[in-house]
Amino acid sequence: MKSRVIVTTSGKGGVGKTTTSAAIGYALAKMGHKTIVIDFDIGLRNLDLICGLERRVVYDIISVTTKQASLRQAIVKDKRDKNSNFYILAASQTHDKDALEKEAVGELIQNLKDMGFEFIICDSPAGIESGAMNAFYFADEAIVVTNPEVSSVRDSDRIMGLLDSKTKAAQEDGKSVDVHLLITRYDKKLVKEGSMLAIESICEILGEDDPIGVIPNDDIVREMSNTGNPVTVGKDRVSNAYFNVARKLLGEDIVEEEEGLLKRIFRWK
Repeated sequence: MKSRVIVTTSGKGGVGKTTTSAAIGYALAKMGHKTIVIDFDIGLRNLDLICGLERRVVYDIISVTTKQASLRQAIVKDKRDKNSNFYILAASQTHDKDALEKEAVGELIQNLKDMGFEFIICDSPAGIESGAMNAFYFADEAIVVTNPEVSSVRDSDRIMGLLDSKTKAAQEDGKSVDVHLLITRYDKKLVKEGSMLAIESICEILGEDDPIGVIPNDDIVREMSNTGNPVTVGKDRVSNAYFNVARKLLGEDIVEEEEGLLKRIFRWK
């Protein structure tokens, strides 16, 4: 299988990019695909915490790009399963985003491809500064994460524009990367009350026909993060939604129903 480089990005912070990167990465790994998630948020390292791997981090991405450590030394393997296909590469907490150079990122990603990683997920910092540019420059695909709020959707529109012009594929080959819209923290009750944008409205604003996934708003996300577990370690509606995103990335046709017929009939009970 050819390696796929996927960037998880957004214009606005706090929308759930790192949660998404960890959840999808872990789901793909559980389905048998060798997967690594790279934390590009230099100075604000969180991926290792969400994955419960912070105590195993010795070297980070800057250690690798500055040749202070080898890539194999810096990669951390998931501790939950001895046969795990899930790995991470942590960000540095002691540098700023300017410490990472584009050429070094390209070399890093090529080395990961040579090591047989099928999925290389780049967890981008929010915004449009150099850190985000480094994260998505070498991407083949992008997952744009947005919340159902006007400010978040507006910022996502800006990111989508940059993905059309600022990637290596766009600049050297004139090709657009495949962009997947992911809506997180969706609450149907708030949508009905008019205090949250509906899926159809988000897609219309961003010019997208169909999101790759809609993640429900649920306290389980915070609970799993606080215990150092990717959401897809569990078996709940949020985990199922992220697994469906992973299945779609693998080309599976997923039919998602809001409610079953029996649930609608007996809702009053």
